[in-house]
Amino acid sequence: MTIVHEKRFIRTDIWREGEWLDLWSVVHFLSGMSVGLGFYFLRFDALAAVALALVSFIAYELWERLVGIVETPANGFMDVVVGMASFLPAFFLLAPPLSKPHLVLVFGFIFAINILLSVLGWRASQKAAALEARLRVHYARGRARVMKQGTRLRERFRRKGIHDETL
Repeated sequence: MTIVHEKRFIRTDIWREGEWLDLWSVVHFLSGMSVGLGFYFLRFDALAAVALALVSFIAYELWERLVGIVETPANGFMDVVVGMASFLPAFFLLAPPLSKPHLVLVFGFIFAINILLSVLGWRASQKAAALEARLRVHYARGRARVMKQGTRLRERFRRKGIHDETL
């Protein structure tokens, strides 16, 4: 994490939000595959599955905004695109030739990796938030100390008859 201009902190870890794509895009890709395989297993009609998947991915992006997850509009858009880009081949190409046991096995494997990456990303985000909170406290204390020293110096100069205009 780095500090740039006046109290603005920028994450530098691998889970930081990217402008278009980021490591979270892998999670959205795996989510799309999981949804595609799951909908196929549940025998959703193709049109209903596509519509429900699209609405679900969009609703998730709206939920992210509601809970305060900050990302660029382009990144949110790409999250939906990536989800659909993996949903469509999973539903129409990957799932149909698989037997039910193989479909369940593939779904379970992809879903497990998806959950694992989601947990790792969430933990990294929580650590980054805690670090940012500590940095903000440290920054505020340092700033207060500098302001206090400035006040003391101005007071000392005032007592000696030196005015701010001459500095």
